[in-house]
Amino acid sequence: MTPMHHTRRPVPALLGVLAIAALVAACTSASAGWTYAPAPPPTPVPSAGASASAGTSAAPSGSEAPSGSAPAASGSGGGATVTITAQNIQFTTPTVTAPSSGFTLAFDNEDAGTPHDVQIKDPNGQKVFETDIFPGVATKTYPVGPLPAGAYTFVCTVHSNMTGTLTVQ
Repeated sequence: MTPMHHTRRPVPALLGVLAIAALVAACTSASAGWTYAPAPPPTPVPSAGASASAGTSAAPSGSEAPSGSAPAASGSGGGATVTITAQNIQFTTPTVTAPSSGFTLAFDNEDAGTPHDVQIKDPNGQKVFETDIFPGVATKTYPVGPLPAGAYTFVCTVHSNMTGTLTVQ
């Protein structure tokens, strides 16, 4: 009886090794659809270009504002930074101004543990840009491409009562 017992042991051990090998292959395979690699950063929605007609989107121009801590935008220039702050489930910066050439959006979520985002909508209500949703306290920066001059609404998609106005000059 002892030899028979020893002949059966390698099969479960072999199955365990094969199962682990299959998991490793699935985790590292490009076709598996899942991996332990970090997720890519969010991609901004292309903004409507100055030459686009109403209701259509232009392809992104590829010129994005550099990230950094430039002064808040009040004039023109692609290197400007516009800061939008969320605190106490409201935007404490309900009106901001940005240049039409593009800018860096610094979104400052001051609500500890509370998720917020910023979605910018054109005058027709179409989404032209959106940040990722993240809990505070944290600040993230996002390059925003050129936008036609005009008044845009920005909202938090998590808390619909959080709204503001972005004026693009």
